[in-house]
Amino acid sequence: MCVSHNEGFDCEVAIVGAGMVGGALGCALGQQGFNVALVELREPEAWSRDKVDQRVSALTRASQHILESLGVWDRMSEMRVSPYRGMSVWDATGSGSIEFDAADIGEPDLGHIVENRVTQLALWERLAEIDGVSRFCPESVSRMELGGERPWLELSGGKRIEADLIVAADGANSTVRELAGIACSGWQYDQHALVATVYPEKHHQEIARQRFMPTGPLALLPIEDGSCSIVWSTLPDHADFLLGLDGPGFCRELEMASQRVLGGIESAGPRTAFPLGLRHADHYVSEGVALIGDAAHGIHPLAGQGVNLGFLDAAVLVDVLQNAKVGGRPLGSYATLRRYERGRKGNNLEMLALMDLFKRVFSNRNKVLTALRNLGLNLADASGPLKRILARRAMGLSGDLPSLAVAPAGAYEIGKECSSSSHNYPRR
Repeated sequence: MCVSHNEGFDCEVAIVGAGMVGGALGCALGQQGFNVALVELREPEAWSRDKVDQRVSALTRASQHILESLGVWDRMSEMRVSPYRGMSVWDATGSGSIEFDAADIGEPDLGHIVENRVTQLALWERLAEIDGVSRFCPESVSRMELGGERPWLELSGGKRIEADLIVAADGANSTVRELAGIACSGWQYDQHALVATVYPEKHHQEIARQRFMPTGPLALLPIEDGSCSIVWSTLPDHADFLLGLDGPGFCRELEMASQRVLGGIESAGPRTAFPLGLRHADHYVSEGVALIGDAAHGIHPLAGQGVNLGFLDAAVLVDVLQNAKVGGRPLGSYATLRRYERGRKGNNLEMLALMDLFKRVFSNRNKVLTALRNLGLNLADASGPLKRILARRAMGLSGDLPSLAVAPAGAYEIGKECSSSSHNYPRR
């Protein structure tokens, strides 16, 4: 059950939004002994093994480490996490392709496909177990004040929360970001992403597949029961056409688009589509407030990096706040929060720019770019060292990592032993 307070509430950190990223931040701060208030509009849906959610995320190893550190990964595994041990990417307009195998870098897998509801529900349950974390639900923010002695929120139900720091984890259309007066820049792409769960004739063999077409990429992401979650980025009119088809008609279109890589598509679940764009907040922080996750940035889903960036935002902010608390510095001061912004803004901008470049290079019919991208894919595939670098970076295993994202010593020794021989999975 959520906590309800009829009077004012005082805490160190108030987090608005208890989705995946906000929930992770709440768990992490609670575990570190912070007094946390978490404001959420609705509880996660109850879990059902018979239903695969339409919205999934490809969680990197760094994200897995964070979730393990928060004590939720085992609970997620009880529900459903689906490892992918290989990845196959190819260009629809040429012969370019690249294949990745976890065994080549001594890892048990390249990551996990996890339904968003699984992650959110596991975090929500964990929040209820942590002393010092109070959940306000169902609630939303109606007013915010940052200019007084301490920041405070007024909730839709009339409650007032005072905090040293307010964190916006309330998504792309963040109310907190708007009330803080932080502008957001970006643009819409000429694409919608259609998502659904489909049941192919052949087993996916725990391989994630992505075909780049001029109208946008089609990703087939493996689920442990043999189904695939698809993310089909395409022109808006084409997305509308696909949504309007009956089940067999949609399956036939998907078979053609996927080049029958998994044979026929026997059935498909409900479909939905949403517009795609790039979005980035001009600032991540101001006095008394910080933005994380989708409140700070939005990215094309072609590499599945959106929530992984958000988890790293949360983990870096935890390190910054913990260091400030130990050092006796104010949690919500601009000087403190700038350490968080410097730690994340550059990395996020780099990833946003890279995904924007990928979208523009692969989603077009220019003959010169087609030849260059096919050549690039084939050269990268032929270079073992380059592929290993690309794979480890995509998994979040390189560069400076926040404390929560670092694996405990020896965490994967058993898995690495199991992965020491090459998998001979059929690719396409």
